[in-house]
Amino acid sequence: MTRLGAIIAGGLATRFGGDKGAALLDGVALVDHVVAALRSQVDEIVMVGRDWPGLTSMADRPAPGLGPLGGLCAALHHGRSIGAEDVLVVGCDTLPLPGDLGLRLAPGPAVVEGQWNIGLWPVSLADNLEAWLQQPRKYSWRAWMELTGARMVAFPEDFTNINSPDDLARLRP
Repeated sequence: MTRLGAIIAGGLATRFGGDKGAALLDGVALVDHVVAALRSQVDEIVMVGRDWPGLTSMADRPAPGLGPLGGLCAALHHGRSIGAEDVLVVGCDTLPLPGDLGLRLAPGPAVVEGQWNIGLWPVSLADNLEAWLQQPRKYSWRAWMELTGARMVAFPEDFTNINSPDDLARLRP
């Protein structure tokens, strides 16, 4: 095992108005589009923040309500426990994902410029993130990236963050 794929899907999707991960694009749930894009890039895929059929699911760590960084923390700890070197993390709501995403982000820590919830993170950061999340502060990707020295990698592709039904409609032909 060298790379774990983790889909972060613990948000409330209030702007979307319903279950964003299960929303259909071309008859396929958004989560399943992400799974298909990750499958050839990782050794295993897990779901963080919700249950999804066919995937190992886990709760945010160290506690719920910490946003996507709580999901990343859970994924890093799980990755370390199964012997992975790093975790390719993505949200359930950003498409399309290139088939060489992990290769282009390596070595981590690195994130897609403008899409900080898409990144490659070494599992060696698991304890650091958990300790950082237990301190009273605002939990932001930017602050975590600065702390870890994460690189921002420019991608020529346009990624669509699907935060509303209109965003989803724009992806439909």
